[in-house]
Amino acid sequence: MKIITGSILFFICFTTSVHAQDWVTDLTTAKQQAQNKGYNIVLVFAGSDWCAPCIKLEKEIWDTQEFQALAKNHFIMVKADFPRKKQNKLSKEQTESNNMLAERYNQSGNFPLVVLLNDQGKILGKTGYKKATPQSYFKHLTSFEN
Repeated sequence: MKIITGSILFFICFTTSVHAQDWVTDLTTAKQQAQNKGYNIVLVFAGSDWCAPCIKLEKEIWDTQEFQALAKNHFIMVKADFPRKKQNKLSKEQTESNNMLAERYNQSGNFPLVVLLNDQGKILGKTGYKKATPQSYFKHLTSFEN
C-alpha cells in the first residue's frame, strides 16, 4: 500500500510540475537568466487571492499549456504577488522585494499589471488582463518588442 501511495503522490507532483509555469520571484535572478538566454522578462503584478482579473489571467493565460509552451523559449516569467489572506502571506523578504518592484514598475498600483522588460530591466510595454487566447496574448506581449 505504501508503494502505491508513494507512486501516486510522485505522479501527482510530477504532472503538476510539468504543467506549472516556471515563475521567478527575484528580478536580479531574472535579469541574469534573460541575459544568458537572450530573452525578455514578463513581470506580473498580481493579487492572487483577491483580484478577480488576476485570477482569470492566471487561469486563462499563465496556467495554460499553450502559453507555457510559447513563453518557455522566449520569456523569463517573474511574479510579484500581493496576497491579502493570512494563509497566503509571503515571507518578509519576498514582501519587501515585491514592494520595491512595485515602487519602480507599478507606482499606480494597478492589478493585474503585466510589464515587459528587456534583460536590463528597461520597460518595453505594459498591459493587463485581456480576454484573449493564450496565443493572442503571447502575440500581444511580443508586439512590445518591436
